[in-house]
Amino acid sequence: MSVRPDPLSTLSIPDDTVVEEHDLVTDGDVLIGAQSTVEFGIRGRNVVAGERVRFGGHIEAGGDCRLDTWCSVGDNVLVGEDAYLGERIEIDGQLVVGGDLDIGDDVQIAEGFEASGWIVIRNPMPTVVFLFMYLTHLLRMGEDDAAEELVDELFDEDGGAEPLTIPKGATVSDDAWRVSTPAKIGRDCRLHGNVRAESITVGEATEIFGSLRARDDIEIAPGAVVHGDVTTRSGTVTVADDARVWGNISCEHLDLARDGVVDGTIRARGEVNTGLSTDPDGSPQ
Repeated sequence: MSVRPDPLSTLSIPDDTVVEEHDLVTDGDVLIGAQSTVEFGIRGRNVVAGERVRFGGHIEAGGDCRLDTWCSVGDNVLVGEDAYLGERIEIDGQLVVGGDLDIGDDVQIAEGFEASGWIVIRNPMPTVVFLFMYLTHLLRMGEDDAAEELVDELFDEDGGAEPLTIPKGATVSDDAWRVSTPAKIGRDCRLHGNVRAESITVGEATEIFGSLRARDDIEIAPGAVVHGDVTTRSGTVTVADDARVWGNISCEHLDLARDGVVDGTIRARGEVNTGLSTDPDGSPQ
């Protein structure tokens, strides 16, 4: 098998992701690292969360939903297919499952639950442990192709929608998206909240209603709009053609394309390059 990076080492927002009335909506899967807080409701395909993740709103999973131990959900959990709930989970609303329900001990569901398939009461294995053991078993049996297919399916490498991934210990809300990792935001997204990350990449035609702040580089692709300040402690800010920043920029270096617009004050401690043409991905030529 080829070696792949940790899928939760980056805040990754796939193309066409939007925030609608306090719901975070994506076409693909949602993967959330342990000990994170997500104040939005979540609407996606498969929703997988590590232990001690707190959801401020509801969860709507068109496919499966798997929540590890000590997770809490502030509203309903609606699952189109199967659900796997670890022990000591709290759901403040109703649980509705279209398929089978695998549920652990001491799970509290305020408004009751219903499942169309089998209901098994036990302690489901934590998601990360389950996947690791399954992959290890396949590899020990020499089933490299089967293991490769499993990883491809999990991470949609054969043309499916890219998963939305939130790293361990993150906080995501209308106020701010706070992570200690790089943040990669896809194209045609519409997000609310200030973004705080190690580095930030904003895709084409994405609109962000909030500021951007990073320790390293910030790249804003063609057609993207940022309604807020853009600040980096020691990196370069790149504003591509037709990108708009409605706020101030503070950085070490600035690359401003010919048709990029900054409606605010620019403070750069190093070089300021203006009038550049850019590649389609927003990088200066």
